[in-house]
Amino acid sequence: MDLLVPFRYDFMVTAMWVCTLVGVVCGLLSAFVTLKGWSLMGDALSHAVVPGVAIAYFVGMPFALGAFASGILAAGAMTYVKLRTPVREDAVIGVVFTSFFAFGLLLISLRPSQIDLKTIILGNVLGIPRDDALQVTVVSAICLLVLALQGRDLLLVCFDPGHARALGLRVNLLQGILLTLLAATAVAAMQAVGAVLVAAMVITPGATAFLLTARFGRMMGVAAGIGGTSSFVGAYLSYYLDGATGGCIVTLQTLIFIIVLVFAPKHGLLASRRARQAAIA
Repeated sequence: MDLLVPFRYDFMVTAMWVCTLVGVVCGLLSAFVTLKGWSLMGDALSHAVVPGVAIAYFVGMPFALGAFASGILAAGAMTYVKLRTPVREDAVIGVVFTSFFAFGLLLISLRPSQIDLKTIILGNVLGIPRDDALQVTVVSAICLLVLALQGRDLLLVCFDPGHARALGLRVNLLQGILLTLLAATAVAAMQAVGAVLVAAMVITPGATAFLLTARFGRMMGVAAGIGGTSSFVGAYLSYYLDGATGGCIVTLQTLIFIIVLVFAPKHGLLASRRARQAAIA
């Protein structure tokens, strides 16, 4: 088997670097999502972009713009309802993201000939046009720039909002920035893995890194490394497996999580078992 065959095709090379870029950004944001406890929020935003994609197709605008607007609207709706009602946050997130997702599927069913549902759900990075690849690059670059400039403030807001507010930081604004980054990243990742699997890319790397280190800076690096490497390898393997690229990427990330869950030196299942046995002895 010639291991260099995928690199001979432009569409595979494009798919691999796009997936890698998206994987790195998703990995960085997943560290914040894990620390903040926003795993459900990441899942919600990944589904909430679907109606935006449908409307964008109908009116002939870039679907990335429609998806981003839909994600921002969903994030705003969740924040508004959470602040103005006594309903629990998990219930609010569940109601909003299922409503948006259902509305998107309804729109698609009304005019199915214009929209490929499989592309939205599973992604189509192997056939990504040059313009869409450029959009992914721009979105990823903006996210990386914002994290570089506001990373410390976002960390403090995620870790201790009360202390951040006492220091004069605009907590609501910073949380809004983080939600915006999540929405933008969900749009970019949807190109690679589809709406259903976006949540895994913005949750799994951070959860895996959390098991390996207690320092946030190192956690971001590990999560970005896992996200980028697994995305590249998953896209590469999809050529030989002839399977969905997004499925290969997320399955690989899940396998890494399972391995770390079992063998992590401090928080792994085996380490916990040895600690319990030592305590009993």
